[in-house]
Parts: sequence; structure tokens; C-alpha cells
Amino acid sequence: MWEEKVTISGPYNFDLALSRLALDPLNTVDIEQRLVRVPLAFNDKKIVADIIATGTLEKPEFIVRASDEKEKTLHRLTEIFQWDVVLLHVHEHFQTTELKDLFNDHFGTPLVLEFDPFSSLIKSIIHQQVNLKFAFTLTERFVQAFGEEIDGVWFHPSPEKVAQLKVEQLREFQFSGRKAEYVIGIGALTASGQLDFKKLKTMADAEVSNELIKIRGVGPWTVENFLMFALGRPNLFPIGDIGIQNALKKYFQLEEKPSLAIMEKYKEQWNPYLSYAALYLWRSME
Repeated sequence: MWEEKVTISGPYNFDLALSRLALDPLNTVDIEQRLVRVPLAFNDKKIVADIIATGTLEKPEFIVRASDEKEKTLHRLTEIFQWDVVLLHVHEHFQTTELKDLFNDHFGTPLVLEFDPFSSLIKSIIHQQVNLKFAFTLTERFVQAFGEEIDGVWFHPSPEKVAQLKVEQLREFQFSGRKAEYVIGIGALTASGQLDFKKLKTMADAEVSNELIKIRGVGPWTVENFLMFALGRPNLFPIGDIGIQNALKKYFQLEEKPSLAIMEKYKEQWNPYLSYAALYLWRSME
């Protein structure tokens, strides 16, 4: 077991990040202890990393503990929790925009990634066209049936495991037939190496989109969600997302949800940090 102190530049609101992680019942989060336990897989080695916040919003500091793979673990946690992003630059950008008050309310909220790109894509497929509560329930059933629990932390099933599933097995958990086919298909593509997440990390947003949109079951919303929450790309704004539309309606006190044309106009001034605008708007509704 090793332990490392990590200090980053503020602001960084880990408590708001934890509250969002806590929405997912599969995540192991302790709000009072300011703790999250992260499942990490390096090839065939599975590791649980504990992150405990010991600092403040302005002076963020963390204790990281894990059993092995110190260098890889710290690198991956830096990616997931975006510890190398200077959030003050993001905040200052929005002080000259109409979202100033929103960014003041959610000061220092980071864009935290899903713990694993493959499970992020599978989760996006599961979440399609169902309400958030049922989406979490479906994902929880899926992971607890086919994943693995280590030291009280759930790991999503591997691509190889997912590829071997039958549609009927997922139908038992209230998956639609089509959604079950999509999930198994993505498992098969990943297991065979046709879908390579390491390669996607090196590609531009448009290139990633072109690769993913070919996959059965993957549409624009899923691509944008993946770019934001699997790859941490900072300049995505899913204008087709109902949650964002409702958040804009509420924030700007509109009589009805904004049209796509109005949303395109709004977002011009939010470049190059559109992902943060989207995240903070979602947060305003959560």
C-alpha cells in the first residue's frame, strides 16, 4: 500500500464533484469524509484507489492511497479528476458572459470523467431515451450481474465479458432488445480491437465523432457525451440535450425551451469552454 499527497492549483470544488458522483449508486462516495473510491484497471490488474480531500476550494489538496501501480494510478486520476486544468482560466472567461452568475454559483466545479472509457460508452447507450433514475437502475443491474466487486467497489464488466452476453440475458433486466444488441455489439468491437479507446484519445473531436457514429446505436448525443465525460474534451455543447434546454429556459427565464438557433447564438461567447457551460447548466438542474 502506498500513499501520496497531491496539491493542485485552485479553485477546485471537490465537494461539488463528489455530490455529482454520488448521484450514481455504483460510485463509492462518502460526502462527510470527502472520500471517493475509484476502480482502475491496468491491463488485467484491477486496483481500487482512495482519494480523500484534505484541502480547501482555494488550496486543493488530496491524499491518494492504493495497493500498487503508483505512477499509472496518479496519472489516470489526474486525467479523471482533471487536476491539470486551471479552472481559474475557465471562471475568468465566463465573467464576461451571460453565464457569469451561474459560474459564480458553481465556482471551481471540475469536469470529472467517467472512470473508464469503455464503460462510459456502454453507460451512454444504457442511458438513452430513459429517465435518469431508471438509467442508473439499469446500469446498476448490469454491472452487479456481470461486473466484479473488489474491496467493496464495483468494476464494470470487461469488453470480452460483454461480447459474450446474449440479448435474452439483458432483456431479463428490462433492457430493450435493441439496446441489448447495441451494448453487446460495442463489447464485441472493443474485444476484437476494432474499437480502440487508446487510439481515440489521440484523435481530434471530429475524428472521434466520425469513428463512433459508424457504430450501431451511437448517435450525436452519445458521441458528445463520450467526448466530454470519457475524453474530457473542453469544448462540447449538446444542444439537443433536454436537460440543457430546460436549464437555459430556467436560467434565462424564458417562456419556453430555446430553439436550436437561439442556443447556437448563446454558445458563441462561451467558446472555447463549452463543456463547462454544459456541465454548469446541468448542475443548476441537479
